[in-house]
Amino acid sequence: MAESPHDPADRPVIALAMGDPAGISPELTARVLADPEVLRAAGLIVIGDRRVLEDGARIAGVTPDIAVIAPEAPRPRDLSRPVLIDLGTLDPATVARGRISEAGGRFAAGNYRHALALAARGEADAVAFTPFNKAAMRLAVPDYDDEIAFTARFIGFEGQAKEFNVLEGLWNARVTSHVPLSGVAPLITRGAILDNLTLTDQALRDSGLARPRIAVAALNPHAGDGGNFGREEIDIIGPAVEEAKAAGIACDGPFPSDTVFLRARRGDFDAVLTMFHDQGQIAMKLIGFEQGVTLLGGFPFPICTPAHGTAYEIAGQGVAHPGAARNALLLAARMGAARRRPRPEAATSLAAAREAMRPGRDTAA
Repeated sequence: MAESPHDPADRPVIALAMGDPAGISPELTARVLADPEVLRAAGLIVIGDRRVLEDGARIAGVTPDIAVIAPEAPRPRDLSRPVLIDLGTLDPATVARGRISEAGGRFAAGNYRHALALAARGEADAVAFTPFNKAAMRLAVPDYDDEIAFTARFIGFEGQAKEFNVLEGLWNARVTSHVPLSGVAPLITRGAILDNLTLTDQALRDSGLARPRIAVAALNPHAGDGGNFGREEIDIIGPAVEEAKAAGIACDGPFPSDTVFLRARRGDFDAVLTMFHDQGQIAMKLIGFEQGVTLLGGFPFPICTPAHGTAYEIAGQGVAHPGAARNALLLAARMGAARRRPRPEAATSLAAAREAMRPGRDTAA
């Protein structure tokens, strides 16, 4: 993958929101702010509370070199060292470590809104955040569903955005996500698969890959076994893959889901598009739980976070592994840098491909 520029004047700017203060987010934030490779890759604007960050640094045993400014202060032009926008919204002594609370959710949500606003105004090239706790977020934001819906509402985004998992150069995308398993099959349509292949292809290009190779997983055991275990592979998934190929996307499948990740890991593919949440999540977390990154792709700017959660059970012990948080910042830096460069010509547009193939397409699928 392409390297982020190390010249301070050319580095992308990342708005980093501190996550749930009762978990490992404060110490992870402190660790990445003291990581030399992260600091070389991007200029960092951290949003949170100085007291929470200092507590996290004490737990992590690091001393980040940061500048602290008030929310109303203009953003410094010099980001040779990280800048903390101190919202002053939370005294860490008021939040019980390892406990879900409305205050913790309010802190994380407020930080995240501020980071999104910076990126939406063009003051940051990418957004990152240390882990949120969804239950705490729902206490603070009653209509909170997940980060994608929250982000879309806040910035007024009406396009398509999806969650990707990234680990050791391997990407996982999925057609369906947070829905009951009983509701998956009706959502597997040619249009949904084609939309997700297009979005996956573009996200991979934005990360620095010139021509991504995408494997498409089957829905049924043994890829349907020629129709014996279901016809989705024959009637829906296979035709969608062929349509994506005609649009210029380098993809193949459907492949049996119990072997497709083995092929991807050995280098045959850069990404796997799975049909439902755990089909890919189980594989990715077995490959490397402490290193994985979640990317919210499709928004006007990339948004990255560790793929793991708030780890309440180890909060405050100073043992949280920073690998995933570090990787999230480095991916945000690569994609933020790519946004500063002219976009390469991607595959033939989805709209044009659909229009060209309209006569033979089953629009009800």
